[in-house]
Amino acid sequence: MHGRNNGKKLMTVRIVKHAFEIIHLLTGENPLQVLVNAIINSGPREDSTRIGRQGTVRRQAVDVSPMRRVNQALWLLCTGAREASFRNIKTIAECLADELINAAKVTDQSYSA
Repeated sequence: MHGRNNGKKLMTVRIVKHAFEIIHLLTGENPLQVLVNAIINSGPREDSTRIGRQGTVRRQAVDVSPMRRVNQALWLLCTGAREASFRNIKTIAECLADELINAAKVTDQSYSA
């Protein structure tokens, strides 16, 4: 695998640990419960697929499978935290904590909203 951020498991564990500590300090709630609520709220319930042949394409609304919903929610949370910390004085752990808190509260400031 030659993708971005490969082979950095220890760094990821440290970032998530710091983010959970920040979440506990800011909200006073269990950080794992905040994570679960963020995943539930940021996952899409409906998606669109391409239906058609021979060049004519129509978009059809379809339900999202539970596994894809969780995967897409995690992708949205990670992308939002990464983009928020890019060229910013805030650390990635602080941005991840903010993203999880905003997604759990279903605010417009969340990337997945």
